[in-house]
Amino acid sequence: MHQRLEGLRGAESAHSPVYASAAVTSAAATAAAPPRSATEPSAAALRSEKPDLRKDAPVSVVGAGISGAWQALLLARAGRKVTLYERGDRAMTQATSHWAGGMLAPYCEAEGAEPMVGQIGLRSLEMWRAEFPEAVFNGSLVVAHPRDRADFERFAKMTSGHKRLDADGVAELEPALAGRFREGLYFPDEGHVEPRLVLARLHERLIEAGGEIHFESEMTPEHLDGLVIDCRGMAARDKAPELRGVKGEMVVIKTSEITLSRPVRLMHPRWPLYVIPRENNHFMLGATTVESEDELVMVRSALELLSAAYAVHPAFGEAHIVEIGAGLRPAFPDNLPRIAIGNRRVATNGLYRHGFLMAPSLAEKVVAYVERGEIDNQVMRCL
Repeated sequence: MHQRLEGLRGAESAHSPVYASAAVTSAAATAAAPPRSATEPSAAALRSEKPDLRKDAPVSVVGAGISGAWQALLLARAGRKVTLYERGDRAMTQATSHWAGGMLAPYCEAEGAEPMVGQIGLRSLEMWRAEFPEAVFNGSLVVAHPRDRADFERFAKMTSGHKRLDADGVAELEPALAGRFREGLYFPDEGHVEPRLVLARLHERLIEAGGEIHFESEMTPEHLDGLVIDCRGMAARDKAPELRGVKGEMVVIKTSEITLSRPVRLMHPRWPLYVIPRENNHFMLGATTVESEDELVMVRSALELLSAAYAVHPAFGEAHIVEIGAGLRPAFPDNLPRIAIGNRRVATNGLYRHGFLMAPSLAEKVVAYVERGEIDNQVMRCL
């Protein structure tokens, strides 16, 4: 059952490139370059714009969300002198990561995402397990009511890495759901993390590795010396105007009337809604994807999220609402990530709704480039 995504682990180098590289900057170099297709990246073009990669060059990472935190940590562990700058305060309430679900579900995401997301996500899942062995990796469960059976079957066909469960299997996996669903899809190799907790721990581990963090410090790449890693998300529109914000809304509720051991996705006519267990009897409800750049939660979305929780189990009807909020996920037109290389600058952006799923592996690719000059043609391009 794992064949589809597992087979993609080694396919990265053979995958057709997603982005065309920019042309070599000098006219002479352009004239001397051999012909190549519009979609074939040129290593020479990338090298012509590469930043200062000397070992003694200071490294500044701008943006302390999940992408910036992972990149700063891995670079510090590689022996670089790293400073992480964040415009918000230590609580990170302005960051997109603050409103994330933290689901590490590369198999489930195959239902609607490009294969690249699964490839990157599989590697990230390994890195999350290694970095946070204490985190919850109990898999994830997909369920549906009879009226949404067609959506359930479509989801099953579009994904791999799952086990089909009957009603007894669902009850054994999640006793609280006994008698509520006739069948389910269990993805045993997936997991989830609590975004606010792990983000704070990544910051702590950066300091332990010798790095520095400056909160309430709004910087742009032009303000900094040495190598600059730009992880500003939507704030990087000054460099990447094609970015758009995709709103993700969430509700946090609290109840001791029900216990879940893993995220539960409920098939929905418009999108799969999920219920994610968190500490202290809290649950996050999310999965909305709204093409809007305001950060307000719509009444319709809140009603659908709360109704979905009630549809998973009526006990959620007695829960208390703790928090409602929304974050803007930065996305490029194709909803795929980019690592852009320019003069003294590397920019990672466009993680869309897969930030926690992809951030570790993308950070690893940045470190491989900085340390060894390795270029990943799937995600890297010239600025």
